[in-house]
This record gives sequence, C-alpha cells and structure tokens, in this order.
Amino acid sequence: MPKRYSSAHIIQVLMRHGFVLVNQTGSHQKFRKDEQVVIVPVPKKEMPQGTFLSIVRQAKLSKQDFEC
Repeated sequence: MPKRYSSAHIIQVLMRHGFVLVNQTGSHQKFRKDEQVVIVPVPKKEMPQGTFLSIVRQAKLSKQDFEC
C-alpha cells in the first residue's frame, strides 16, 4: 500500500522547494513558484493517492522529494 502524506507535510516540502503561499479559497491553498501553480486541499491527515500524484505533477517534483 502506498504511503499517505498529510497536507501539512506536503506544504512543508513545497515551501522547502521554493513555493510560496499566494492565496487560500475555502479549504484549498494555492502555492506558486515562478510560473508553476500548485493547489493543496487543507487540512487532510491523509491525502488521497490520486490527489497526491496530481500535486507531484503540478510541482514538477518526484515522489522521493516527499519522503522523510
């Protein structure tokens, strides 16, 4: 079974890679780095796998970047 990450952990990794919080609408936060935009639903204790993979693609990072 794939490892599940919390929204707080995902946000920490994004910020470590230079993403900055630019907006929040309801339960979704928007992060930006240059021309890349990543939307993260918050708060989530366990992010669904499909949502996590979408965030990884949007951020142009690898799954290994999110491992502790």
